[in-house]
Amino acid sequence: MREAFHEQLDSVFDDLSGIAGRVEDAVRQATSALLTGDAEIAERVISGDVEIDRARERVEDKAFSLLSLQQPVAGDLRTIVAALRMVSELERMGDLSVHVAKIARLRTPYVAVPEEVRPTMSRMAEVAEDMVAQLLQIITARDVEAAIKLGRDDEEMDQLRRTSFTELLSDEWSHGVEAAVDVALLGRYYERIADHAVSVANRVVFVVTGQNPRAVDV
Repeated sequence: MREAFHEQLDSVFDDLSGIAGRVEDAVRQATSALLTGDAEIAERVISGDVEIDRARERVEDKAFSLLSLQQPVAGDLRTIVAALRMVSELERMGDLSVHVAKIARLRTPYVAVPEEVRPTMSRMAEVAEDMVAQLLQIITARDVEAAIKLGRDDEEMDQLRRTSFTELLSDEWSHGVEAAVDVALLGRYYERIADHAVSVANRVVFVVTGQNPRAVDV
């Protein structure tokens, strides 16, 4: 019975890995739509979000079934509760990708990001994509060291966010309020994707070690 229980618990993490893969693809495609003004790609991201939502529901159903039909001990209970929180954050990352895609779609056939701020925004997108890619491996391998490193990597995103604000508030900004709002929102979306990635990684550390990530020395 316990062996079957742990197989089901492992399958929940397999599902989380699958959702992380979908989120990685959504972030990548949303960025492509944003930087090229491609409405078709933007539409794929928006319409594809329903699959992430359905995958979240399946994980929740599994987790609630394990809680109600089994009697998880402390460590197993910790894993189930963490999985429920992780899947919620992964879904939110997918939603944020949709927000990026919607801005891209709204401005087509033009590109929403003005040329002179594109390097900063492109780098924010790259960092977000890379963090989600790392997160996929962290969930799959339950890699504590990589999870803690991801939290440190988030510092670059914070710096890029500050740079983006500096560009927006510059006296040389000449693109009007509409473009400024787009860039401010896009920066926020990518920053939040990174924040959620760190939060999910921290929950992996907690599942494996039972400790707050700040207390784990690697």
